Amino acid sequence: MADEALWNTDLAPTGPGQRSWAWYHYTALWSGMIVAVPAWMLAAGLVEQGMSAGQAAFTVLLGNGIVLVPMLLIGHAGARHGIPYAVLVRASFGTAGARLPALARALVACGWYGIQTWIGGEALLTLFGVLVRADLRGAPLPMLDIGSGQLVAFLLFWSLQLFFVRKGLLTIRRLETWTAPAKILVCIALVWWAVEAAGGLGPIFHAPSAFVPGGPKAGQFWAVFWPALTAMIGYWATLALNIPDFTRFARSQRDQLIGQSLGLPPMMGLIALASVITTSATVVIYGEAIWDPVALSGRFEGPLVLLGLIVISVDTISCNIAANLVSASYDFSSLWPARISYRTGGMITAAIAILMMPWKLLASTGGYIFVWLAGYSALLGPIAGILIADYWLIRRTRLQVDDLYRADGAYAYRRGWNPAALIAFAAGVLPNLPGFLATAAPGAFAAGPVWMAIYTWAWFVGLAVALLVYLALMRLSPRVAARAA
Repeated sequence: MADEALWNTDLAPTGPGQRSWAWYHYTALWSGMIVAVPAWMLAAGLVEQGMSAGQAAFTVLLGNGIVLVPMLLIGHAGARHGIPYAVLVRASFGTAGARLPALARALVACGWYGIQTWIGGEALLTLFGVLVRADLRGAPLPMLDIGSGQLVAFLLFWSLQLFFVRKGLLTIRRLETWTAPAKILVCIALVWWAVEAAGGLGPIFHAPSAFVPGGPKAGQFWAVFWPALTAMIGYWATLALNIPDFTRFARSQRDQLIGQSLGLPPMMGLIALASVITTSATVVIYGEAIWDPVALSGRFEGPLVLLGLIVISVDTISCNIAANLVSASYDFSSLWPARISYRTGGMITAAIAILMMPWKLLASTGGYIFVWLAGYSALLGPIAGILIADYWLIRRTRLQVDDLYRADGAYAYRRGWNPAALIAFAAGVLPNLPGFLATAAPGAFAAGPVWMAIYTWAWFVGLAVALLVYLALMRLSPRVAARAA
């Protein structure tokens, strides 16, 4: 019998009638989430950091090829057992301990939800500014560090998204399926414009990186490449955890496997290529690298600016709901299933997103890539390592699904907490903490070269350490592992 504190209709396993997502739905879902402003900013930000167009595109593609592996491994549980991420983590962390990784993932999603909402608000503000031919940003507000007009646009866009919070996953799937082709066409049109305006691909791809001999950052390529690669992995490390929220609706393992494989690395490579071509072209056209497509659209004239900003606005809504709101809604619901539904969890996500002041995370490319992306990858990497070790190496993909919803079942461990998972999680996070603090607040914290080198590999270190520690501790307690298997 399911415990009321662990079950509601949103968290329950999906039935045969709910498993209707084919491979092309997953490909469209990924296309919709990838063709978005933050993804565009990844490669564009690397160009702004000094990489050449080819170096930036390769870094993004490699990172996403790597993160596809845990994405498919963890997604297998959703497709096989029909359970969301917030329920899957109960197998490893315990029925009560699962609230810890659920909350960690939810807070990261809140940050991303706020970032996307800020981008959408800026697109609306730019659109209105072009229509009335005026700067609508307004005077800076104390403590917030943004203009009054920017705050109003942010809150307006925040309100627009609440419609989809109320409609649920079916509306999200339809939105992604309908908008994905249009967004791809707009990206192609933007690249076409960039190549034409820059005088061909020659000036774009012949621009050297800042790391070549004699360049402003000569000899520093690897110092930028490795943390950048970690950040690229960190970008989708969020979805690598909560991908069961989507694969639980798959018709088969084949559908989620093919759909994700076709949707993630190829589309991410294409958006990276489009981004670096366009950003490198802005250096030729305007004399500076413009990594923000909203700011770039504001420089267009006539119908182009209107089309570009409208597409950015629709794109941001579809991506934000699918990539961020879904996971956070399930995660918050798992904290108190009897009181927090999927829709209520969405409202909590939207509220926290405002409080996190997301515009501060996008103040610079360095802050966006090396603090935000790399920072939370140090938090989520260990959770991924524990999930993979538990589901694949300890349980061999077998779960007692009914017990995931019972406080006295196989996954109760010690009063609902699995000490092995808690120790492994701490072991995976702590080595990256000194490097993160030194990077996020260099004036207040300092870390030695060893700690900074570890932070360069934050996601890899966290995942590997947590996986090995969890595996060792669970095998030292064979009774616990056997009871939960």
